[in-house]
Amino acid sequence: MKVLLAGYNIDTSVIEELKRHAPPRQDITPETLSAAYARISRDPRPVDELRAAARQEVEKARRSNQTIIFQMGHHSVAEHAVFNFDIMGISRLALEEVERFRLCSFTEKSQRYITLGEDFLLPEEVRRAGLEDVFLDVIKAQNNLYHRLYEKLKPHIFQKYPAIAQNRKNHPVLEGWAKEDARYIVSLATLGQVGMTANARNLELLLRRFAAKELAELQELNRRLYAAAKEVAPSVLLFTEASEFDAKTYPELEEWAGQLFLEEKRGQRDSAEADQPVRLVAYTLDGDDRILAALLHTVSGLSYDLCLGKARQMTENEKREFLKTSFQHMEFYDFPLREFEHADLTFELVVSAACFAQLKRHRMATLTRQDYDPALGVTVPESIEEIGAAAQFREVIDKTEEAYRKLKKKIGEAANYVLTNAHRRRVLLKLNVRELYHISRLREDPTAQWDIRRMAGSMAEKARAVMPLSLMLLGGKDVYPSLYQKIFGREPGLKPPEFLK
Repeated sequence: MKVLLAGYNIDTSVIEELKRHAPPRQDITPETLSAAYARISRDPRPVDELRAAARQEVEKARRSNQTIIFQMGHHSVAEHAVFNFDIMGISRLALEEVERFRLCSFTEKSQRYITLGEDFLLPEEVRRAGLEDVFLDVIKAQNNLYHRLYEKLKPHIFQKYPAIAQNRKNHPVLEGWAKEDARYIVSLATLGQVGMTANARNLELLLRRFAAKELAELQELNRRLYAAAKEVAPSVLLFTEASEFDAKTYPELEEWAGQLFLEEKRGQRDSAEADQPVRLVAYTLDGDDRILAALLHTVSGLSYDLCLGKARQMTENEKREFLKTSFQHMEFYDFPLREFEHADLTFELVVSAACFAQLKRHRMATLTRQDYDPALGVTVPESIEEIGAAAQFREVIDKTEEAYRKLKKKIGEAANYVLTNAHRRRVLLKLNVRELYHISRLREDPTAQWDIRRMAGSMAEKARAVMPLSLMLLGGKDVYPSLYQKIFGREPGLKPPEFLK
């Protein structure tokens, strides 16, 4: 065996410095890796020799990439070219679109830990419509209230949790709780920044999708991303123009829906969801049996039909003991075996923008969403009520929604910029049991933000009711040791470190 480190991402400043002190060269591009790896299937030479050949003939490597991707359809070779982007001065609304791409990686500036300033986007659509005064008046009111809320919330949080406040090391955490509640009043136009890592195949998809978007900010972001990547790797970014599929499909479906629901109003809530922001709307009916069958299928060498039949014949105690065997060596950082992905659950959720900002990070689940809709109301943190600021909060919300209605008539979806982190949308979340364990372990934990923790707890409760055996260890990482001990009569091998509690 021979293992070589073929390359790794380094800061562009280092690359430029190295280029300044070296003779001119053409091979400073990730395209050579794509071209070399593309030849592995048909060229008998060792892969390190293929890489050396690609570096020596960069133009030939680029032509090879284009032929393999475009003519032969082997688009996966583009995945070997990887880009890192600093994206700064981008609105919260646009970040939601950026982070829809599940195979990219993101780390975002958090409004929970950083005190917000007055940075926000004045959308081009607002300028063109001559509605700057309407927009700026509301944003100013929101930001002013944010700072007033934070000043009141900070001492309130310290007084509410005196035991935690005694340790000065906990002060940043308590200050963060004040910030995370105050930010519910700031708009989706608030600027942030994100570090994004994407391979060329997924970057190309992002560029093509953004080319079909109507928001001017996304169009500008699209141009900048393309210009930066095209300069160093033109051969692996081929299909970047807007397609009719991306541009027209959802608008045409929306038109159809408008005809089907002539009498219903947008944002209307039926009796089933009136007071249920978390609803389990579909699930694998025999989920426990399906997971048992999948486990049996992996280890028995028998057909799935035989395994499912055997699972259905097992007694309740046999099922429980068999599943316990799959759990018994798990630690708090482990998740169930992959066979637990063979049972699904679908939830309809009504979530605030603040909650959605965290939920969208679970990109392996299937998450589709409606637009933000003031008709669904707003989420007001309990702490806002506790400091007597609920009336001020709702006053600014009313002002926001009045401006939203004016903007909506003139600039369509760009009116969403003025809505706040408290405003809500409906989402549909489909996930398998294994992914639910991941969400629960992370989001039910006391260190999670209260809005998504409440949502995750409700999801877990409803899921356990329909798949009690498969979900016997569901819970935040803080309760994992007690859950484990209850099931097995002994403590797990490891407990979460204190800093994770």
